[in-house]
Parts: sequence; C-alpha cells; structure tokens
Amino acid sequence: MKTETVTIYHNPRCSKSRETLALLQERGIEPKIVLYLQDPPDAATLRQVFGQLDRPLTDAIRFKEAAAKELGVSASDARAPDEWCRLLAEHPALLERPIVVRGGRARLGRPPHAVLELFED
Repeated sequence: MKTETVTIYHNPRCSKSRETLALLQERGIEPKIVLYLQDPPDAATLRQVFGQLDRPLTDAIRFKEAAAKELGVSASDARAPDEWCRLLAEHPALLERPIVVRGGRARLGRPPHAVLELFED
C-alpha cells in the first residue's frame, strides 16, 4: 500500500500552526513540513493548493498583516485567482497558516482540528 503524502504549510512562530502540527503528530502523522516563509511556494503550487481548499481563496489570505496594508490589498479586491497566487508567491507573509494538504484535498487549520477532516475516510 502506498503511503500518502501529507504536507503542512507551516510557520513555527504561529500558535495555530504549531497546534495543528502537534495535532497531526499526536495521531502518528508525520507531514512534510514546508516552512513557506523561508521557502515560498510558487504561484502554480499555490493555485493547486487553493483549488483543493473547501473555502474561498481569500480565506487563506492574511489581510490584517502589515504587508497587506502596505500593498493596499483587501478581501473586497476583484482579482483573478492567478493574480492572488502571484501576490502570495511574492509576499508569503500574507498566506494564512497552516494549510494541510492530503490526497487532493486541503484544509486551513483555523481552528486546528479542521484539518482532521482530511483523515476521515
């Protein structure tokens, strides 16, 4: 049986991200950890991840970050998904965290236990 990869887009400074990682590890799940601030995903990867989320793309953007204010972006902006992905690839601090990906589906770990839906099969 093939082991399915679980990936977490993680920021160790974020309490929700740490809680989500701990929640996975407590269940014996050792995800591939992507420290997205140090190794930002490209726009194509983000587009794929956002296509797997069960929420609107804008739910995965941190509009209260200083960078969002500096860039003048808000949730009400009329941008195409590809534009949002390019913006996030260039400014990874705007990415909401954590995001966990498994088997063609992704969940935002807000709250952390929301990611457990990925393992209900």
